[in-house]
Amino acid sequence: MNIVVTTLNAKYIHTCLALRLLKSYSAPEYDVDMVEYTIKDPDLNVVSDLYVRKPDVIGFSCYIWNIEKTIQIVKMLKKVLPHTKIVLGGPEVSYDTEYWLKRVPEVDFIVKGEGEETFKQLLHQIETDHKYNHIAGLGFREGDNVTMTPPRPNLDITKIPTPYRFKEDLASLGNRVIYFETSRGCPFQCQFCLSSIEVGVRYYDIEKVKSDLLFLINSGAKLIKFIDRTFNIKRDYALEIFQFLIDNHGGCEFQFEITADIMRPEVLDFLNKNAPKGIFRFEIGVQSTNDLTNDLVKRRQNFSKLARTVTMVKEGKKIDQHLDLIAGLPEEDYNSFKKTFNDVFALRPEELQLGFLKMLRGTGMRAMADKYKYKYMDHAPYEILSNNVLTFDELTRIKRAEDILEKFWNDHRLDYTVEYLIDHVFETPFDFFQRFGDYWDIHGWGKIGHQFEDLFLRLKEFLVADGIGQMDVIEGLMKVDYLLHYKQKPRKKWWDPSLSKHELNYLRSHKLEAFMSNKTVSKHLVVEEVPFDATKFIEEKQVIKGNYLFVVNYNPNQKEKAFYTVSP
Repeated sequence: MNIVVTTLNAKYIHTCLALRLLKSYSAPEYDVDMVEYTIKDPDLNVVSDLYVRKPDVIGFSCYIWNIEKTIQIVKMLKKVLPHTKIVLGGPEVSYDTEYWLKRVPEVDFIVKGEGEETFKQLLHQIETDHKYNHIAGLGFREGDNVTMTPPRPNLDITKIPTPYRFKEDLASLGNRVIYFETSRGCPFQCQFCLSSIEVGVRYYDIEKVKSDLLFLINSGAKLIKFIDRTFNIKRDYALEIFQFLIDNHGGCEFQFEITADIMRPEVLDFLNKNAPKGIFRFEIGVQSTNDLTNDLVKRRQNFSKLARTVTMVKEGKKIDQHLDLIAGLPEEDYNSFKKTFNDVFALRPEELQLGFLKMLRGTGMRAMADKYKYKYMDHAPYEILSNNVLTFDELTRIKRAEDILEKFWNDHRLDYTVEYLIDHVFETPFDFFQRFGDYWDIHGWGKIGHQFEDLFLRLKEFLVADGIGQMDVIEGLMKVDYLLHYKQKPRKKWWDPSLSKHELNYLRSHKLEAFMSNKTVSKHLVVEEVPFDATKFIEEKQVIKGNYLFVVNYNPNQKEKAFYTVSP
């Protein structure tokens, strides 16, 4: 048979581990062709590409971000390839399977849950006896009726052949994100997450894990994301992998989802002491600091211990951290979410993602929808629109704050300015992001594009309109952020340059005469007036007012960009 497995990734750089697992598990009995598209590819282009492959069986991996587009592609495919068997699998169709089979009659089979063994057995029955009732974990159509077979027991994942060594992947390893699993399952029961449904955690053989990681690193992988739901649940296992990657990283970066409040201080001490800077990145789901909310969603979390972990990692200056929040959890109203946001922002993570509750099929949260009067989107991604304590207006406002958070914090374009604003100007961090987000929306800036310098001009306009004082210091910090953003001397500035010939001559005669010609000064140097000692603020967060010149030297012969402040 000619067999194809495929999916629509969110971006080209992403890879789908599910396809690779199906391909590896089906071999050697079946040679499975694997092809990936993105959700931005035109439907007809995808259909045309699949059509020329003339498959007997096509399997689609389905998620909330691609299900609706996948359905449209499936409908077209069945018209041009009426005899091709179409199989869906993945988290989006593993629950309410009967609904999907009835909604999309063009689909012949749906694989529920872990798909490796079910898919392989399905291929055998399509090729031979067509006895689909004997396959566990399958939904299929018999005439006008839909049949559901019993669930499949958990696989022994140590028996799964490696999915990381296909020749067709090698050429693009350095340009794409590699998703890697060392375990399956989660010990926790968070009701908004599909992982809460599976009981227990299963691990791959650690020597096999090391071998696969080393192969990927030596083959040119640059970013490997571990998809284990709680990488650090088994401390010795995690420590052994951490040590292995420290010894063999080869410049590759690794991202892990960890549960921060169970991370032992001795593990953090080990990482702070031994990990090279920049090779590890932690993703930490905080979601809420409201105790009642966490109890309702069965999320057991000790925020003080979580904060200790985040603080220790941050002080170690070796590992970047990405913290997650979810707006819209039960009994967390607008003011409670504001407190959650401020509690977590106080930890100053390198990135804070503000997400919105999605009522995923199969989760306990979806089963509780009526109890808490949830209204949510009918189709994927099933994002909430309101509940008994949070209105649509309030959710919309939080989305505005989230937009500013992405632009002005997570992208790290105005770090010093934002730090000053939230420490010295606005009552809380959330107040800054919310008020600026409201202003941004009123002026329609979300509907038009922006250049880098527009971020500064719009921030200044908002602060002036909001009646904020201390604008001399704030504008000075904005200039500092702008100049330090560039690796080469910027061609233009968002402000009118203020430096006089007298000041430039001072710098040439007192600071630069020994090592820079006038030509070099013109080519690589920027000098700007600021009303405070900028270097002191950068190093110690102190505002010492006065007349100063901030100097940035972009000379490429220097190992790092040099900056300093002088008093003219």
